[in-house]
Amino acid sequence: MSESGQGRTVLHEDDIARALTRISHEILESNKGPDDLVVLGIPTRGVALATRIAALLERFAGTPVPNGALDVTMYRDDLHRHPTRAPHPTDIPAGGIDGKTVVLVDDVLFSGRSIRAALDALQDIGRPAAVRLAILVDRGHRELPIRPDFVGKNLPSAREERVNVRLAEVDGADEVTIA
Repeated sequence: MSESGQGRTVLHEDDIARALTRISHEILESNKGPDDLVVLGIPTRGVALATRIAALLERFAGTPVPNGALDVTMYRDDLHRHPTRAPHPTDIPAGGIDGKTVVLVDDVLFSGRSIRAALDALQDIGRPAAVRLAILVDRGHRELPIRPDFVGKNLPSAREERVNVRLAEVDGADEVTIA
């Protein structure tokens, strides 16, 4: 693992690609194929990851898998501490989520509060048959009883450390660092 200006690099571009490939295979295996799957990313980097996963699912299964974005900003319980957080658009695929298996995708799972907010947001949109969680990096330190179904990398970290995910679509490069 190399050192960068942002800290120690724990995942490089190839590592991220391998993790997303594995997650995609696990999603198809768990769902017994692509039927009734909807992949929703949590902005910002979760949307880019969801788009990549949906493309991989289509490649492996041979059929398109709807994907979109689920903004959780107004469902967060920490808006009083971060009032300048700008909402992102929610983009639910045309078929909706009712009766579907929704795979929520985010970059880092830490306290679990973003995922709790996502579950609340989903409830306002429809009633999925099931909700699964795919995370690129699980760093622990959960404050809520939330556990991912699909994990790219478990990264034990100190609470004061910062895990930074950079993705080409947002940041111009793919890497995960810890500082």
